[in-house]
Amino acid sequence: MHIPDGFINIPTSAGFGVAAAGGIWYSIRQSARLLDDRRVPLAGLVAAFVFAAQMVNFPVAAGTSGHLIGGVLAAVLVGPWLGALVLTIVLVVQGVFFADGGLSALGLNVFNMAIVGALGGYLTYRGLVALLPKTRTATVAAAGVAAGISVLLAALAFVLEYAIGGEGGAALGTVAAAMGGVHALIGIGEGLITALVVGAVMSARPDLVAAAPKVEVPAHG
Repeated sequence: MHIPDGFINIPTSAGFGVAAAGGIWYSIRQSARLLDDRRVPLAGLVAAFVFAAQMVNFPVAAGTSGHLIGGVLAAVLVGPWLGALVLTIVLVVQGVFFADGGLSALGLNVFNMAIVGALGGYLTYRGLVALLPKTRTATVAAAGVAAGISVLLAALAFVLEYAIGGEGGAALGTVAAAMGGVHALIGIGEGLITALVVGAVMSARPDLVAAAPKVEVPAHG
């Protein structure tokens, strides 16, 4: 999912970089109203977990591997705006210090994974939560499904960017088919990991899951 240098032309990279900067600026403004002594260290822990998890690849198909993006996971645990900032910090560290994604494509990667992935995936999560019963199982399932969908949303954003300014030499249809097929499989892994982590945190400390709805407790009669 990390876009390298030279795959998308500079004007397109700059345009989406400006869009990413606008989204991050708004996320900072919204997060500033919500930060407290508990949310700040939790955001740090989530950032560390996502960073470490992104370094671990899992096999998807022959010769292809994927890794956790963590956008929905971060958004569910610390809220959407702070979650987007967590992903941005992870992407900046990876790009600057580990050459994971090109520096000229940093804005593209932030847009795809922190804006589209985290915020778009969170909207999907909220929609599912609104439709499903207010139970722990339903909340965990909503987080997992939304996380899987968020990977496809990020992949779709890349296809759009490639259509506008791609310089990879491959036909757009080929790129779209490859991105859709591989990232559908990666989305399954993303959804499972997200559901497992959210479920574990909700079981141990449900108060730490910022975006969890109030769970209904069955009445005993």
